[in-house]
Amino acid sequence: MEIRVRFAPSPTGPLHIGGARSALFNYLWARKNKGKFIVRSEDTDLERSSRESEQNILAALRWLNIQWDEGIEVGGEYGPYRQTERLELYREYTKKLMDNGHAYFCYCSEEELEQERQVLISKGETPRYLGKCRHLTSEQRATLEAEGRKPVVRFRVPEGQAIHINDQVRGDVVFDSNGIGDYVIVKSDGIPTYNFAVVVDDTTMKITHIIRGEEHLSNTPRQVLIYQALGLPVPEFAHVSLILNTEGGKMSKRDGDTAVMDYQKKGYLPEAIVNFIAFLGWAPSGEEEFYTLDELAEIFSLDRVSKSPAVFDIQKLNYINAHYIKKSAPERLAELALPHVQEMGILPQAERSIEQQQWFIGFIEAISEKISYMAEVKDFVHYFHGEVPLEPEGEALEVLRGEQVPGVLALFREKVLEAVPLSAAAVKVLLKQLTKELKLGGKLVYMPLRVTLTGQMHGPELYDIIPLLGRENVLKRLEVTKKRYLS
Repeated sequence: MEIRVRFAPSPTGPLHIGGARSALFNYLWARKNKGKFIVRSEDTDLERSSRESEQNILAALRWLNIQWDEGIEVGGEYGPYRQTERLELYREYTKKLMDNGHAYFCYCSEEELEQERQVLISKGETPRYLGKCRHLTSEQRATLEAEGRKPVVRFRVPEGQAIHINDQVRGDVVFDSNGIGDYVIVKSDGIPTYNFAVVVDDTTMKITHIIRGEEHLSNTPRQVLIYQALGLPVPEFAHVSLILNTEGGKMSKRDGDTAVMDYQKKGYLPEAIVNFIAFLGWAPSGEEEFYTLDELAEIFSLDRVSKSPAVFDIQKLNYINAHYIKKSAPERLAELALPHVQEMGILPQAERSIEQQQWFIGFIEAISEKISYMAEVKDFVHYFHGEVPLEPEGEALEVLRGEQVPGVLALFREKVLEAVPLSAAAVKVLLKQLTKELKLGGKLVYMPLRVTLTGQMHGPELYDIIPLLGRENVLKRLEVTKKRYLS
Protein backbone atom coordinates (compact mmCIF):
# COMPACT_ATOMS: atom_id res chain seq x y z
CA MET A 1 0.00 0.00 0.00
CA GLU A 2 1.33 3.43 -0.94
CA ILE A 3 1.50 5.84 2.00
CA ARG A 4 -0.43 9.02 1.18
CA VAL A 5 -0.58 11.95 3.59
CA ARG A 6 -1.81 15.52 3.30
CA PHE A 7 -1.55 19.00 4.70
CA ALA A 8 -4.87 20.81 4.36
CA PRO A 9 -4.78 24.34 5.79
CA SER A 10 -7.62 26.84 5.81
CA PRO A 11 -6.33 29.91 3.92
CA THR A 12 -7.65 32.40 6.45
CA GLY A 13 -4.26 33.80 7.47
CA PRO A 14 -0.51 33.10 7.28
CA LEU A 15 1.10 29.74 7.98
CA HIS A 16 1.80 29.52 11.69
CA ILE A 17 4.39 27.44 13.51
CA GLY A 18 1.81 24.79 14.49
CA GLY A 19 0.68 24.39 10.89
CA ALA A 20 4.27 24.25 9.68
CA ARG A 21 4.97 21.43 12.13
CA SER A 22 1.94 19.47 10.86
CA ALA A 23 3.11 19.96 7.29
CA LEU A 24 6.65 18.91 8.21
CA PHE A 25 5.58 15.75 10.05
CA ASN A 26 3.39 14.71 7.11
CA TYR A 27 6.19 15.46 4.65
CA LEU A 28 8.72 13.46 6.69
CA TRP A 29 6.34 10.50 7.03
CA ALA A 30 5.77 10.47 3.26
CA ARG A 31 9.49 10.67 2.47
CA LYS A 32 10.34 8.06 5.12
CA ASN A 33 7.91 5.61 3.49
CA LYS A 34 8.53 6.64 -0.13
CA GLY A 35 4.92 7.81 -0.25
CA LYS A 36 3.13 10.93 -1.49
CA PHE A 37 2.62 14.28 0.26
CA ILE A 38 -0.42 16.28 -0.85
CA VAL A 39 -1.26 19.93 -0.15
CA ARG A 40 -4.86 21.07 -0.55
CA SER A 41 -6.87 24.10 0.56
CA GLU A 42 -9.88 23.97 2.88
CA ASP A 43 -11.32 27.26 1.67
CA THR A 44 -15.01 26.81 2.46
CA ASP A 45 -14.95 29.62 5.03
CA LEU A 46 -15.99 32.02 2.29
CA GLU A 47 -15.82 35.18 4.40
CA ARG A 48 -12.31 34.65 5.79
CA SER A 49 -10.54 32.60 3.12
CA SER A 50 -8.39 34.36 0.54
CA ARG A 51 -6.00 33.52 -2.25
CA GLU A 52 -3.52 35.90 -0.62
CA SER A 53 -3.42 33.71 2.49
CA GLU A 54 -3.17 30.61 0.32
CA GLN A 55 -0.16 32.10 -1.46
CA ASN A 56 1.44 32.99 1.85
CA ILE A 57 1.05 29.41 3.08
CA LEU A 58 2.52 27.95 -0.11
CA ALA A 59 5.40 30.44 -0.08
CA ALA A 60 6.18 29.53 3.53
CA LEU A 61 6.23 25.80 2.71
CA ARG A 62 8.53 26.41 -0.24
CA TRP A 63 10.81 28.58 1.90
CA LEU A 64 11.10 25.68 4.36
CA ASN A 65 11.83 23.41 1.37
CA ILE A 66 8.76 21.30 2.15
CA GLN A 67 7.85 20.29 -1.40
CA TRP A 68 4.58 18.53 -2.19
CA ASP A 69 3.97 15.81 -4.77
CA GLU A 70 0.34 16.61 -5.54
CA GLY A 71 -2.01 19.46 -4.85
CA ILE A 72 -2.40 23.19 -5.37
CA GLU A 73 -0.22 24.53 -8.21
CA VAL A 74 1.26 21.05 -8.73
CA GLY A 75 -1.82 19.14 -9.87
CA GLY A 76 -2.50 15.43 -9.69
CA GLU A 77 -5.11 12.86 -10.58
CA TYR A 78 -7.30 13.45 -7.49
CA GLY A 79 -7.94 17.19 -7.91
CA PRO A 80 -9.21 19.78 -7.83
CA TYR A 81 -7.38 20.61 -4.60
CA ARG A 82 -9.51 23.50 -3.33
CA GLN A 83 -12.73 22.61 -1.54
CA THR A 84 -14.72 25.36 -3.25
CA GLU A 85 -13.93 23.62 -6.56
CA ARG A 86 -15.22 20.26 -5.27
CA LEU A 87 -18.82 21.16 -4.40
CA GLU A 88 -20.33 18.73 -6.92
CA LEU A 89 -18.39 15.88 -5.29
CA TYR A 90 -19.74 16.81 -1.83
CA ARG A 91 -23.29 16.85 -3.24
CA GLU A 92 -22.74 13.34 -4.58
CA TYR A 93 -21.68 12.04 -1.15
CA THR A 94 -24.46 13.97 0.61
CA LYS A 95 -26.98 12.17 -1.59
CA LYS A 96 -25.44 8.82 -0.66
CA LEU A 97 -25.86 9.58 3.05
CA MET A 98 -29.42 10.86 2.54
CA ASP A 99 -30.39 7.82 0.43
CA ASN A 100 -29.12 5.31 3.00
CA GLY A 101 -30.78 7.12 5.90
CA HIS A 102 -27.58 8.37 7.57
CA ALA A 103 -28.44 12.04 6.98
CA TYR A 104 -31.59 14.18 6.94
CA PHE A 105 -32.83 17.72 6.42
CA CYS A 106 -33.12 19.91 9.52
CA TYR A 107 -35.25 23.08 9.50
CA CYS A 108 -34.62 24.31 13.06
CA SER A 109 -34.02 28.05 13.37
CA GLU A 110 -31.09 29.58 15.22
CA GLU A 111 -33.48 30.69 17.98
CA GLU A 112 -34.83 27.16 18.45
CA LEU A 113 -31.34 25.70 18.57
CA GLU A 114 -30.19 28.29 21.13
CA GLN A 115 -33.20 27.58 23.33
CA GLU A 116 -32.45 23.85 23.20
CA ARG A 117 -28.81 24.57 24.03
CA GLN A 118 -29.69 26.64 27.09
CA VAL A 119 -32.04 23.94 28.42
CA LEU A 120 -29.25 21.34 28.22
CA ILE A 121 -26.75 23.68 29.91
CA SER A 122 -29.23 24.34 32.74
CA LYS A 123 -29.43 20.58 33.31
CA GLY A 124 -25.63 20.32 33.39
CA GLU A 125 -25.59 18.37 30.12
CA THR A 126 -23.31 18.81 27.08
CA PRO A 127 -25.06 21.02 24.48
CA ARG A 128 -26.00 18.96 21.43
CA TYR A 129 -28.76 18.63 18.88
CA LEU A 130 -31.48 16.31 20.20
CA GLY A 131 -32.92 15.24 16.85
CA LYS A 132 -36.09 17.33 16.54
CA CYS A 133 -36.14 16.98 12.73
CA ARG A 134 -34.97 13.35 12.62
CA HIS A 135 -38.32 11.87 11.69
CA LEU A 136 -40.13 14.59 9.73
CA THR A 137 -42.64 13.35 7.18
CA SER A 138 -42.58 14.65 3.62
CA GLU A 139 -45.71 16.71 4.45
CA GLN A 140 -44.00 18.33 7.45
CA ARG A 141 -40.96 19.14 5.35
CA ALA A 142 -43.13 20.68 2.66
CA THR A 143 -44.86 22.87 5.26
CA LEU A 144 -41.56 24.10 6.68
CA GLU A 145 -40.21 24.85 3.23
CA ALA A 146 -43.39 26.75 2.38
CA GLU A 147 -42.58 28.96 5.39
CA GLY A 148 -39.34 29.86 3.62
CA ARG A 149 -37.06 27.81 5.87
CA LYS A 150 -33.83 26.68 4.25
CA PRO A 151 -32.67 23.36 5.67
CA VAL A 152 -29.23 22.19 6.67
CA VAL A 153 -28.25 18.54 6.34
CA ARG A 154 -27.50 16.72 9.59
CA PHE A 155 -25.75 13.41 10.10
CA ARG A 156 -27.78 10.86 12.03
CA VAL A 157 -25.50 9.79 14.91
CA PRO A 158 -26.13 6.20 16.07
CA GLU A 159 -27.09 5.88 19.72
CA GLY A 160 -25.14 3.96 22.35
CA GLN A 161 -22.04 3.37 20.23
CA ALA A 162 -18.45 3.41 21.52
CA ILE A 163 -16.31 5.01 18.83
CA HIS A 164 -12.73 3.75 19.00
CA ILE A 165 -9.90 5.81 17.52
CA ASN A 166 -6.69 3.82 17.16
CA ASP A 167 -4.37 6.80 17.42
CA GLN A 168 -0.71 6.16 16.60
CA VAL A 169 0.36 8.72 19.20
CA ARG A 170 -2.30 8.33 21.91
CA GLY A 171 -3.29 4.67 21.59
CA ASP A 172 -6.95 3.63 21.84
CA VAL A 173 -9.14 6.71 22.37
CA VAL A 174 -12.85 6.04 22.97
CA PHE A 175 -15.80 8.41 22.48
CA ASP A 176 -19.46 7.85 23.40
CA SER A 177 -21.80 8.60 20.49
CA ASN A 178 -24.51 9.71 22.91
CA GLY A 179 -22.49 12.82 23.73
CA ILE A 180 -22.20 13.99 20.14
CA GLY A 181 -25.69 14.77 18.86
CA ASP A 182 -26.68 14.92 15.19
CA TYR A 183 -24.30 17.42 13.61
CA VAL A 184 -24.54 19.56 10.49
CA ILE A 185 -22.65 18.27 7.46
CA VAL A 186 -24.02 20.72 4.87
CA LYS A 187 -25.02 24.30 5.67
CA SER A 188 -28.16 25.94 4.30
CA ASP A 189 -26.13 27.60 1.52
CA GLY A 190 -24.96 24.19 0.28
CA ILE A 191 -21.40 24.54 1.61
CA PRO A 192 -20.17 21.41 3.41
CA THR A 193 -18.87 21.67 6.96
CA TYR A 194 -15.32 20.71 7.84
CA ASN A 195 -16.07 17.29 9.32
CA PHE A 196 -17.90 16.17 6.19
CA ALA A 197 -15.73 17.75 3.49
CA VAL A 198 -12.52 16.45 5.05
CA VAL A 199 -13.81 12.86 4.93
CA VAL A 200 -14.83 13.18 1.27
CA ASP A 201 -11.47 14.75 0.41
CA ASP A 202 -9.40 12.18 2.30
CA THR A 203 -11.40 9.32 0.80
CA THR A 204 -11.25 10.48 -2.80
CA MET A 205 -7.57 11.39 -2.50
CA LYS A 206 -6.80 7.95 -1.03
CA ILE A 207 -5.20 9.36 2.13
CA THR A 208 -3.82 6.57 4.32
CA HIS A 209 -2.53 8.50 7.35
CA ILE A 210 -3.85 11.69 8.95
CA ILE A 211 -1.20 13.44 11.03
CA ARG A 212 -2.52 16.64 12.59
CA GLY A 213 -2.73 18.70 15.76
CA GLU A 214 -4.31 17.46 18.98
CA GLU A 215 -7.04 20.10 18.69
CA HIS A 216 -8.58 17.97 15.92
CA LEU A 217 -8.96 14.88 18.11
CA SER A 218 -12.47 15.89 19.24
CA ASN A 219 -13.53 16.07 15.57
CA THR A 220 -12.32 12.59 14.82
CA PRO A 221 -15.33 10.55 16.08
CA ARG A 222 -17.64 12.60 13.83
CA GLN A 223 -15.41 11.83 10.88
CA VAL A 224 -15.12 8.14 11.73
CA LEU A 225 -18.92 7.85 11.84
CA ILE A 226 -19.13 9.26 8.30
CA TYR A 227 -16.52 6.79 7.06
CA GLN A 228 -18.53 3.97 8.61
CA ALA A 229 -21.84 5.22 7.20
CA LEU A 230 -20.35 5.29 3.71
CA GLY A 231 -18.75 1.86 4.14
CA LEU A 232 -15.27 3.30 3.63
CA PRO A 233 -11.95 2.26 5.21
CA VAL A 234 -10.85 4.58 8.03
CA PRO A 235 -7.33 6.06 7.71
CA GLU A 236 -4.73 5.81 10.45
CA PHE A 237 -4.76 8.81 12.80
CA ALA A 238 -1.90 10.46 14.68
CA HIS A 239 -2.72 13.52 16.77
CA VAL A 240 0.32 15.58 17.68
CA SER A 241 0.52 17.47 20.98
CA LEU A 242 -0.16 21.17 21.41
CA ILE A 243 2.64 23.76 21.29
CA LEU A 244 2.81 25.83 24.47
CA ASN A 245 4.96 28.74 25.59
CA THR A 246 7.64 28.37 28.24
CA GLU A 247 5.08 29.21 30.97
CA GLY A 248 2.79 26.38 29.82
CA GLY A 249 0.20 28.64 28.19
CA LYS A 250 -1.06 28.96 24.64
CA MET A 251 1.42 30.44 22.17
CA SER A 252 0.91 34.12 21.40
CA LYS A 253 2.80 37.00 19.78
CA ARG A 254 4.25 37.78 23.21
CA ASP A 255 6.20 34.51 23.09
CA GLY A 256 7.66 35.20 19.67
CA ASP A 257 6.26 35.44 16.19
CA THR A 258 3.76 32.73 15.39
CA ALA A 259 3.73 33.18 11.58
CA VAL A 260 6.50 31.37 9.71
CA MET A 261 7.21 34.22 7.29
CA ASP A 262 7.83 36.59 10.20
CA TYR A 263 10.91 34.49 10.90
CA GLN A 264 12.00 34.76 7.29
CA LYS A 265 11.67 38.55 7.49
CA LYS A 266 13.82 38.61 10.62
CA GLY A 267 16.54 36.68 8.85
CA TYR A 268 16.20 33.22 10.33
CA LEU A 269 17.47 30.40 8.12
CA PRO A 270 14.89 27.90 6.83
CA GLU A 271 17.02 24.90 7.80
CA ALA A 272 17.09 26.19 11.39
CA ILE A 273 13.30 26.59 11.51
CA VAL A 274 12.86 23.06 10.14
CA ASN A 275 15.33 21.64 12.65
CA PHE A 276 13.60 23.50 15.49
CA ILE A 277 9.97 22.59 14.67
CA ALA A 278 10.91 18.95 14.05
CA PHE A 279 11.78 18.76 17.75
CA LEU A 280 8.45 20.26 18.85
CA GLY A 281 6.79 17.07 20.06
CA TRP A 282 9.17 14.58 18.46
CA ALA A 283 12.64 13.39 19.42
CA PRO A 284 15.18 11.18 17.63
CA SER A 285 16.71 8.21 19.38
CA GLY A 286 20.23 9.70 19.46
CA GLU A 287 21.77 12.79 21.03
CA GLU A 288 22.45 14.71 17.81
CA GLU A 289 20.90 18.21 17.74
CA PHE A 290 21.25 19.22 14.09
CA TYR A 291 19.73 17.45 11.10
CA THR A 292 19.13 18.23 7.46
CA LEU A 293 15.66 17.73 6.02
CA ASP A 294 16.80 14.52 4.30
CA GLU A 295 18.33 13.21 7.52
CA LEU A 296 15.09 13.94 9.40
CA ALA A 297 13.14 12.00 6.78
CA GLU A 298 15.39 8.98 7.30
CA ILE A 299 14.92 8.82 11.08
CA PHE A 300 11.39 10.20 11.58
CA SER A 301 8.87 7.85 13.18
CA LEU A 302 5.42 8.30 14.69
CA ASP A 303 6.27 6.13 17.69
CA ARG A 304 8.67 8.83 18.90
CA VAL A 305 6.04 11.58 18.75
CA SER A 306 5.24 12.64 22.30
CA LYS A 307 1.81 12.80 23.95
CA SER A 308 3.02 15.66 26.12
CA PRO A 309 2.74 19.28 24.97
CA ALA A 310 5.71 20.73 23.13
CA VAL A 311 7.35 23.92 24.41
CA PHE A 312 8.22 26.75 22.05
CA ASP A 313 11.46 28.18 23.42
CA ILE A 314 12.74 31.15 21.41
CA GLN A 315 16.15 30.83 23.09
CA LYS A 316 16.45 27.29 21.74
CA LEU A 317 15.48 28.49 18.26
CA ASN A 318 18.07 31.26 18.44
CA TYR A 319 20.71 28.74 19.53
CA ILE A 320 19.90 26.49 16.56
CA ASN A 321 19.80 29.41 14.13
CA ALA A 322 23.14 30.74 15.41
CA HIS A 323 24.63 27.32 14.66
CA TYR A 324 23.47 27.48 11.05
CA ILE A 325 24.63 31.09 10.69
CA LYS A 326 28.16 30.01 11.67
CA LYS A 327 28.00 27.23 9.05
CA SER A 328 26.74 29.49 6.22
CA ALA A 329 28.77 31.29 3.57
CA PRO A 330 29.24 35.04 4.24
CA GLU A 331 27.81 35.81 0.77
CA ARG A 332 24.54 34.08 1.66
CA LEU A 333 24.35 35.81 5.03
CA ALA A 334 25.09 39.17 3.41
CA GLU A 335 22.14 38.72 1.08
CA LEU A 336 19.87 37.93 4.05
CA ALA A 337 21.24 40.85 6.06
CA LEU A 338 20.98 43.43 3.30
CA PRO A 339 17.31 44.45 3.84
CA HIS A 340 18.04 45.11 7.49
CA VAL A 341 20.95 47.49 6.91
CA GLN A 342 19.04 49.17 4.10
CA GLU A 343 16.37 50.03 6.67
CA MET A 344 19.09 52.15 8.29
CA GLY A 345 19.84 53.96 5.03
CA ILE A 346 23.08 52.05 4.45
CA LEU A 347 23.91 50.34 1.13
CA PRO A 348 20.76 51.56 -0.67
CA GLN A 349 19.15 49.77 -3.59
CA ALA A 350 21.21 51.61 -6.21
CA GLU A 351 23.98 49.50 -7.71
CA ARG A 352 26.72 48.89 -5.15
CA SER A 353 30.40 49.11 -5.95
CA ILE A 354 32.74 46.15 -5.58
CA GLU A 355 34.34 47.93 -2.62
CA GLN A 356 30.96 48.33 -0.88
CA GLN A 357 30.14 44.68 -1.43
CA GLN A 358 33.53 43.61 -0.08
CA TRP A 359 33.02 45.87 2.95
CA PHE A 360 29.59 44.35 3.60
CA ILE A 361 30.83 40.75 3.40
CA GLY A 362 33.72 41.66 5.71
CA PHE A 363 31.20 43.18 8.12
CA ILE A 364 29.15 39.97 8.08
CA GLU A 365 32.23 37.83 8.67
CA ALA A 366 33.19 40.00 11.65
CA ILE A 367 29.83 39.60 13.41
CA SER A 368 28.49 36.21 12.25
CA GLU A 369 29.53 34.53 15.50
CA LYS A 370 27.78 37.17 17.58
CA ILE A 371 24.25 37.12 16.13
CA SER A 372 21.31 34.73 16.43
CA TYR A 373 19.38 35.95 13.38
CA MET A 374 20.16 38.40 10.62
CA ALA A 375 18.00 41.32 11.83
CA GLU A 376 20.48 41.62 14.70
CA VAL A 377 23.06 43.01 12.25
CA LYS A 378 21.46 46.41 12.90
CA ASP A 379 22.84 46.28 16.45
CA PHE A 380 26.39 46.08 15.08
CA VAL A 381 26.43 48.52 12.16
CA HIS A 382 27.51 51.45 14.34
CA TYR A 383 30.78 49.67 15.18
CA PHE A 384 31.84 49.61 11.55
CA HIS A 385 30.11 52.50 9.77
CA GLY A 386 30.09 56.26 10.03
CA GLU A 387 32.23 59.16 11.25
CA VAL A 388 30.80 59.50 14.76
CA PRO A 389 30.89 56.83 17.50
CA LEU A 390 28.12 56.26 20.02
CA GLU A 391 28.38 58.53 23.04
CA PRO A 392 30.12 56.72 25.91
CA GLU A 393 28.30 56.59 29.24
CA GLY A 394 29.11 55.45 32.79
CA GLU A 395 32.13 53.16 32.95
CA ALA A 396 32.94 53.74 29.29
CA LEU A 397 33.19 57.48 29.92
CA GLU A 398 35.46 56.84 32.91
CA VAL A 399 37.83 54.86 30.65
CA LEU A 400 38.51 58.02 28.61
CA ARG A 401 39.53 59.92 31.75
CA GLY A 402 42.60 57.72 32.30
CA GLU A 403 45.83 59.74 32.38
CA GLN A 404 47.42 57.55 29.68
CA VAL A 405 44.57 58.07 27.16
CA PRO A 406 45.85 61.19 25.30
CA GLY A 407 49.19 59.49 24.68
CA VAL A 408 47.51 56.24 23.52
CA LEU A 409 45.26 58.06 21.05
CA ALA A 410 48.05 60.27 19.71
CA LEU A 411 50.37 57.32 18.98
CA PHE A 412 47.48 55.27 17.58
CA ARG A 413 46.68 58.14 15.18
CA GLU A 414 50.28 58.16 13.95
CA LYS A 415 50.27 54.40 13.40
CA VAL A 416 46.95 54.54 11.50
CA LEU A 417 48.34 57.21 9.17
CA GLU A 418 51.43 55.08 8.52
CA ALA A 419 49.71 51.68 8.05
CA VAL A 420 49.40 50.63 4.42
CA PRO A 421 47.16 48.77 3.94
CA LEU A 422 44.92 49.10 7.02
CA SER A 423 44.11 45.39 7.02
CA ALA A 424 43.21 43.09 9.94
CA ALA A 425 46.76 41.67 9.88
CA ALA A 426 48.28 45.17 9.82
CA VAL A 427 46.04 46.28 12.72
CA LYS A 428 47.10 43.30 14.84
CA VAL A 429 50.73 44.32 14.36
CA LEU A 430 49.88 47.97 15.01
CA LEU A 431 48.15 47.18 18.31
CA LYS A 432 51.10 45.11 19.53
CA GLN A 433 53.45 47.95 18.64
CA LEU A 434 51.34 50.36 20.68
CA THR A 435 51.54 48.34 23.90
CA LYS A 436 55.27 47.76 23.38
CA GLU A 437 56.16 51.38 22.65
CA LEU A 438 53.91 52.80 25.37
CA LYS A 439 55.05 50.14 27.86
CA LEU A 440 51.44 49.63 28.97
CA GLY A 441 49.28 46.60 29.54
CA GLY A 442 46.78 45.66 26.86
CA LYS A 443 43.73 46.84 28.80
CA LEU A 444 45.13 50.35 29.26
CA VAL A 445 45.65 50.60 25.49
CA TYR A 446 42.82 48.62 23.94
CA MET A 447 39.94 49.77 26.16
CA PRO A 448 40.42 53.50 25.47
CA LEU A 449 40.69 52.71 21.75
CA ARG A 450 37.51 50.63 21.86
CA VAL A 451 35.56 53.36 23.68
CA THR A 452 36.99 56.05 21.38
CA LEU A 453 36.02 54.19 18.23
CA THR A 454 32.69 52.67 19.35
CA GLY A 455 31.53 54.44 22.50
CA GLN A 456 31.27 51.04 24.19
CA MET A 457 33.42 48.72 26.28
CA HIS A 458 32.43 45.50 24.53
CA GLY A 459 31.81 44.37 20.97
CA PRO A 460 33.59 42.91 17.96
CA GLU A 461 37.37 42.65 17.83
CA LEU A 462 39.31 45.89 17.24
CA TYR A 463 41.22 44.27 14.37
CA ASP A 464 37.82 43.72 12.67
CA ILE A 465 36.39 47.14 13.54
CA ILE A 466 39.33 49.28 12.43
CA PRO A 467 39.78 47.98 8.83
CA LEU A 468 36.02 48.06 8.21
CA LEU A 469 35.67 51.59 9.59
CA GLY A 470 38.46 52.60 7.25
CA ARG A 471 41.24 55.10 7.80
CA GLU A 472 39.06 58.18 7.23
CA ASN A 473 36.33 57.19 9.69
CA VAL A 474 38.89 56.07 12.29
CA LEU A 475 40.61 59.46 12.13
CA LYS A 476 37.29 61.31 12.35
CA ARG A 477 36.17 59.26 15.35
CA LEU A 478 39.49 60.01 17.05
CA GLU A 479 38.90 63.70 16.40
CA VAL A 480 35.33 63.57 17.78
CA THR A 481 36.53 61.91 21.00
CA LYS A 482 39.40 64.37 21.38
CA LYS A 483 37.11 67.41 21.02
CA ARG A 484 34.33 66.05 23.24
CA TYR A 485 36.17 64.36 26.06
CA LEU A 486 39.90 65.27 26.07
CA SER A 487 39.85 69.02 25.52
